[in-house]
Amino acid sequence: MAITDWPELERPREKLLHHGAAVLSDAELLAIFLRTGIKGTSAVDLSRDLLQRFGGLRELLESSQEAFCQGPGLGNAKYAQLQAVLEMSRRHLLASLERGDVMESPSAVRMFLSAKMRHYRQEVFACLFMDNKHRIIRFEPMFFGTIDAASVYPREVVRKALEVNAAAVILTHNHPSGIAEPSAADRHITERLVNALQLVDVRVLDHMVIGDPEVVSFAERGLM
Repeated sequence: MAITDWPELERPREKLLHHGAAVLSDAELLAIFLRTGIKGTSAVDLSRDLLQRFGGLRELLESSQEAFCQGPGLGNAKYAQLQAVLEMSRRHLLASLERGDVMESPSAVRMFLSAKMRHYRQEVFACLFMDNKHRIIRFEPMFFGTIDAASVYPREVVRKALEVNAAAVILTHNHPSGIAEPSAADRHITERLVNALQLVDVRVLDHMVIGDPEVVSFAERGLM
């Protein structure tokens, strides 16, 4: 049965308009994104099949272009559309943070950093630079390592902080293994960066390690 033959309030689009997006299942949300199914399969049934094939919504959204385009009903146009939607969501999170003191929105900071960092398949070290009112100046990925390590140079972080006139910074890096537990090396580089940035009056507010799905805060752990 085609979706157009369903009762109106059971159709994903109408259901969203009447009750909001939060009430929809993953398959229903994906069906709205896909818009149409394939011959003999409705958009909702196709969405269920895709979610099962990829292992879930997140796995589908973060799949490579090659893997994504192999799914039935998908292709380069849908992949480009999806990447645009994901980037808009990341920019929306950043815009929300830019309007005020990021320290008043720790959950939003976690969401933003997780959205930016967790998809990397190699280790990446980045900085969230802020002014003296803790408003965001810039988010900057700075060092890219192998799958299990990244070389971080304090003088480069100091140089960038001075370049953007930052007064504070939140450090962050991802663990591609998915385990967010800070290592001895993580603690060591944090100490070096705190000491180096203190010399130019830039405060390190936190260091967040991005895992999957956990995010570990050095400040909350009492590690800095």
